[in-house]
Amino acid sequence: MTRSRESRREAAKAREKSSSSRFLLPVVGAGVVIVAAIGAILLTGGSGTGGGSTPLPSFSSGGAVSSADPTVTGQSLPLFDQSVGDPAVGQVIPTVQGSDFNGQSVSIDLDGRPKVLLFLAHWCSHCQAEVPAVQDWLDAGRGPTDVDLISVATSNDPGAPNYPPDAWLEREGWTVPVIVDSNGSVAPAYGLSAFPFWVFVGADGQVTGRLTGELPIADLETIIASLPR
Repeated sequence: MTRSRESRREAAKAREKSSSSRFLLPVVGAGVVIVAAIGAILLTGGSGTGGGSTPLPSFSSGGAVSSADPTVTGQSLPLFDQSVGDPAVGQVIPTVQGSDFNGQSVSIDLDGRPKVLLFLAHWCSHCQAEVPAVQDWLDAGRGPTDVDLISVATSNDPGAPNYPPDAWLEREGWTVPVIVDSNGSVAPAYGLSAFPFWVFVGADGQVTGRLTGELPIADLETIIASLPR
């Protein structure tokens, strides 16, 4: 298990090194910059991100996990399709009242703070590579203090590999707050189309961009720096 985790971390570091200095973004307004940053990422790789993405399987329900079902309020975002642009940009996100694997309250609110939302599936190999890369970044003290990073564990399935998701995230030392999408309501409300799935939100609660696939840390930092405060 340790060897496998270390190999994923090394692969993530290699991707980050190869993707460094990809952007020279003019400061022309926060909203324009974030769209430009995401647009640059979409144009520089085959999948539109630093690594591959995993499409949704035939199952998409929450599965059997120990958590209260989340409640979603507000208008759902359209299904994400990066090949045709993203109509969700500028739309206010739906709010979510949920809980983690231990039943502790975790929410996505319109509270005036920018947000990075990361949707994960325990059976997704690209998620399994992304989680340790992000955690190493956080462990190094490079995460932002003025932006909320929230993860959503969704498409949980007892018959799929690497179940249960809480054991997987615990093995990786995952410190990001987790909302358990136990009833499968959060993922479609945000228009999830593949894993990993990223949603970037400004302080005004509006979507600034969405991405699928593994995202190199250098790219993540560029987008976070451009989020409207």
